[in-house]
Amino acid sequence: MDVLPLIALVAGSAAIAGVARRTPVAAPLLLVAAGLVAAYIPGVPAYTLDPHIVLPLLLPPLLYTAAVDSSYLDLRANLRPVAMLSVGYVLFATLAVGWLVHLMVPDLPTTTALVLGAVVAPPDAVAATAIARRLGLPSRITTILQGESLLNDATAITAFKVALAAAVGTGSSWGEGIGAFALASVGGVGIGLVLMVPLHWLRTHLTEALLQNTLSLLIPFVAYAAAEQVGASGVLAVVVVALYLGHRSWQVDFATRLQEAAVWKMVAFVLESAVFALIGLQLPVVLRGLGEYGVGQALLYAVGIFVAVVAVRFVWVYPGTFLPRLLSARIRAREPDTNWTAPLIIGWAGMRGVVSMAIAFSIPLTLSDGKPFPGRNLVLFLTFATVIGTLVVQGLTLPPLIRLLKVPGRDRQAETLAEAQAQSEASTVAERRLDELLADDRNALPRPLADRLRTVLERRRNSVWERLGAVNEVTGESADETYRRLSREMIEAERTVFVELRDRRRIDDEMLRTLLRRLDLEEAAAYRESESD
Repeated sequence: MDVLPLIALVAGSAAIAGVARRTPVAAPLLLVAAGLVAAYIPGVPAYTLDPHIVLPLLLPPLLYTAAVDSSYLDLRANLRPVAMLSVGYVLFATLAVGWLVHLMVPDLPTTTALVLGAVVAPPDAVAATAIARRLGLPSRITTILQGESLLNDATAITAFKVALAAAVGTGSSWGEGIGAFALASVGGVGIGLVLMVPLHWLRTHLTEALLQNTLSLLIPFVAYAAAEQVGASGVLAVVVVALYLGHRSWQVDFATRLQEAAVWKMVAFVLESAVFALIGLQLPVVLRGLGEYGVGQALLYAVGIFVAVVAVRFVWVYPGTFLPRLLSARIRAREPDTNWTAPLIIGWAGMRGVVSMAIAFSIPLTLSDGKPFPGRNLVLFLTFATVIGTLVVQGLTLPPLIRLLKVPGRDRQAETLAEAQAQSEASTVAERRLDELLADDRNALPRPLADRLRTVLERRRNSVWERLGAVNEVTGESADETYRRLSREMIEAERTVFVELRDRRRIDDEMLRTLLRRLDLEEAAAYRESESD
């Protein structure tokens, strides 16, 4: 097996994603564009998106890392709009887009049109999360988009399986379709509920961070495979387990949390970069397969279907936002008021992604009677065009749309104030607990060490308040930022001395690693990881 193309894909996509962080363009858009260009560079190998790899091997970790960082409480508070989009909208889009496709492409069988409708129905979890995070959207809009993109893949995959069964001739009545959907949804949630408690128990009882993080890497694959084995939704199983583990992550020891955060950030970065580059690299594959359909005719169909996909989302989002509020006083009382701008943003944020491409490539070549699957190559091209169209058109225009609508972003000042108040309450309780412990003769400490504990506690209490205070007129830094910078300069000076001592053979490399790790831990304690990507 030639691994060089895989290494080239990972290295190239990671480099482009790194460049994207220094530009105003979101990484998914730049990666797709780079993939489109690279597909026609001489010497670049042909990359075919294999659904047998994407769905069971790439989708679970991407879903897991997105879900474990989501808020279970926020999702529960917004369960109605999330369910309206992740279930109601996907089913509506499958039928509506399928019907419109049948009207636009008359020689395409109705069953194939429904297959295409199911394929392009779900917005992409990775694209929605990446762009929402980059734009700093209001927290409720971000929660709804994330919740939708986490759960809608299960609905779309089930709808696709039902439509595909009808298309290939294995038969699927309405009753069978409803039964398949019930099994997938209830079974997926059930498998997740069964697995989440023992998996969390294992995480909290393993004594080594390496073992705990090995388990963490296996969890999404275990949950997905267990659900798919019984015909349930692996997507829902992964999301349920990840939400529970993320909600209970405070019960895992600090070493595991620190290591796990770093590991999953790297995994998510590599996979997200690779899948968006893969989308762009599929262009030669889908063009070669057009066959009897000319590129010009296929492009006309693609434009029509792109417009249909965008329009159908707005047809669902606006009534889904306002009708329930008009009909139910309970919903009006439970959910915050909204205006026309929020559904406009949610409607325009429906980018499609790798899941749609993977599902499309899983369409079989032949029907049950051995005849070629009607319109398969056209479905692949139209899916590709819809994914590219939504990522590029909607992805590029969403930031200026947000600015044009003057949608208020997250209130950083209010968040910092809430953080400071929470830290102050926690520090007060910790100080009281320290006094209780030091009053016990068994915990006697020399005065300097006891004072050091109090100093560290006071430092934590004050650091957040200092971010709200005045800044240094010369450097523009807050007192907290100056403290961190000076601390880093001191640690760097120590690090330089340790390396010089090693080079003069006064200490060996093993001792150097021990001393450097101690400094690394102190530096990590002095610095909060930046929340911006």
